[in-house]
Amino acid sequence: MPNIKSAKKRVITSAKKSEANTVKTSSVKTAVKKLEKEVKAGNKEVVDDKLNIAIKRIDKAVKSGLIHKNKAARQKSRLTKMKNNME
Repeated sequence: MPNIKSAKKRVITSAKKSEANTVKTSSVKTAVKKLEKEVKAGNKEVVDDKLNIAIKRIDKAVKSGLIHKNKAARQKSRLTKMKNNME
């Protein structure tokens, strides 16, 4: 446990930021999994909405610095390709 006042504050703020980052990254993963599930099921009308949600969450994660922009581009490309190759 830190003794210095500023170190105590850093522990608290880093814990808050860590929690927020965990929520954002898990929401990205959840959106991607939901999209993949709908693609497998073949629901074309639902897939468009799920794709938009997934892309939106990926872009927000990039903006906050959670994932690299190249990884985001790769994910968005893969998801769009998955949607386009549906039966």
